[in-house]
Parts: sequence; C-alpha cells; structure tokens
Amino acid sequence: MSIFCIIPARGGSKGVPHKNVAPFLGQPLISHSIKYALESTLVDRVFVSTDDEQISKISRDNGAEVIPRPAELAGDTATTESAISHAIEWWQEQNLNPTTIVLLQATSPLRPKDSLDKALKKFQAEGFDSLLSISPTHRFFWRVDGLEAHAEYDFMNRPRRQDMTESDIRYVENGSVYIFLLDHFIHRENRLGGKIGYTIFPEEYSPEIDTLSDFTLLEEIAENLE
Repeated sequence: MSIFCIIPARGGSKGVPHKNVAPFLGQPLISHSIKYALESTLVDRVFVSTDDEQISKISRDNGAEVIPRPAELAGDTATTESAISHAIEWWQEQNLNPTTIVLLQATSPLRPKDSLDKALKKFQAEGFDSLLSISPTHRFFWRVDGLEAHAEYDFMNRPRRQDMTESDIRYVENGSVYIFLLDHFIHRENRLGGKIGYTIFPEEYSPEIDTLSDFTLLEEIAENLE
C-alpha cells in the first residue's frame, strides 16, 4: 500500500491575494500543511498541485514535490476534485500508482499533532472508502423557509453546553483532512462516498482561512493552543 498526499494550492485568490503564500505564524501558509504531511510516518510522498511559480518554489524548499497544474484547472471556478483528477493522471503518466490519497487544504493550517497518522490507521483498520475530519460544534442550528425559521433542535428543552450529550452535539466538516482510496475516486470522482469514516478534531481546530481577518483569528487560536 502506498499513500500519497496532495495539497492543492492555486496562485489566484479573490478573497486574499496570494493567500497560499501569505505569512502565517512567520511562515508561508502552505508550509504548515506540507510540514504536517511530512511529519506522518505513513505518508510516502507529498505533492503540491499548483499553477504558481512562487508556490512551487516554496513547496520544494519545504520538502514537497510539485505537480504543475494547467491554468484552465486553476481559475476561480476550478474545483478541488478537478485538481485531484489531474494529479491522478499526472501520477499515472509517471508510472506512480498510490492506493490511498490524503487531501490537505492549505486553508486549514492548524491540526492536532500526530492526527494524520491516527486518521490513516483508523482508515486502514476499518476498511473505509473515504474519511474526513470533523469538529464538534455547540451551536444551535436553524433553517429558513420563506419568512419562517425552523429550529433543528428542541428549543423548549434547550440544553446547556455542559449538559449536552453525544446525541445533542452536531459536527462540522472542518475542511482539514480527507483520505480516500484511489479506486474509489476514479469511480466516484469525489473525495467522499462509499463507506465514510471520520476523525474528530477539537472545536478550536475547525476555523478555516478565507479572509484577512481569519489570519489574525487563527494566529490567536494557535498561540492559545501552545
């Protein structure tokens, strides 16, 4: 079994220009995900898929290999799935055939130490087709229908946070880690599906970087975690 990690990182970004190389805790944002992948004892090779020369240089300097992504797969409408499909095609052209793929999103730079190996061991032991990282949230969810709001919890018996049971807690897809079989992706063309497993990251690891203010927020969270 061979395990490859892919980190998609295009050069353009509407929300934050050059987001993937913007400084976070004194290093380019993408370097944190590369380091996390390289610290794994189970990941065989780490690749960054990018269309950007600066990202390519930073990635190589931090120990990752680079998959040159064509411009038509790196625009604002490009999907992560298209980057994965291109990476698989590129690997096959190089006669590389991983059995398992780890997808890391650079916009989630905070991850618990050793959590990737823990997730991979669970993925292998339980025979999952795909797995994602999730985080608990103690928020109360509502949905809207026209002018009306509908609660997705029993507001007549609103639980206090400290009294919440397992059945009261909801989880969010934190966008940090995805693991899936190569064969699964080829057939489904999606990172998720089949028998889906999960690994739980604490709530403080759930925020993602999408705006400039998120950089400040996550750096404060990182300082508190330390």
